[in-house]
Amino acid sequence: MKLGILCGLLILLFASVAMAIEEPRYTVTDKSGAFELRAYAPRVVAETLVDGSLDDASSAGFRRIADYIFGNNTSRTGANNKNGEKISMTAPVTMTAKPDKSPSEKISMTAPVTMQQSAGQWRMYFVMPSQYTLSTLPTPNNLAVTLRELPETRMAVLRFSGLAGEDKTATKTAELLAWLKSKNITPTGTPELARYNPPWTLPFLRRNEVMVAY
Repeated sequence: MKLGILCGLLILLFASVAMAIEEPRYTVTDKSGAFELRAYAPRVVAETLVDGSLDDASSAGFRRIADYIFGNNTSRTGANNKNGEKISMTAPVTMTAKPDKSPSEKISMTAPVTMQQSAGQWRMYFVMPSQYTLSTLPTPNNLAVTLRELPETRMAVLRFSGLAGEDKTATKTAELLAWLKSKNITPTGTPELARYNPPWTLPFLRRNEVMVAY
């Protein structure tokens, strides 16, 4: 009985956390079980390239970009911007400064955290909150973190739960590509892995997705 109550509380806790996190905007254009075709709106991402295995690269990339969104950046409205920073200002630009009014600012977390392998490295990116544009986001202080705007994109997606290790991710990617082939759809991008939950989330509550542009 106590175990059932505990599980119920955990489910409510993780569900409330998930509901509080902003996700990229998209429209589902086709759906078949766990498979979906989506049209994503343009979005700005903070990204970095990391070496190593999926697990090692996940940890290193996450720490690097989390460091940026938690304040290791230079606000475009701060008084101490780096000399030579090119800023395309718009009006209005609204920022929420820290209480000490320092030129750093914290950025809300979004989901998913996405990994993509390319040329022996992994590209990890976080989609930035929708209130920001490329010109209003604070500048990363770490040169290994870059900002980029992604255009409207069509993505094929397969959702799954549990741990997203390399073997399982490869299996799910093969399933997604086979599904696309059955629909006579040709992928145009590199497969990506998207994780929606913090690492302490119980495996059966986790939401993972493999996705590829088409």
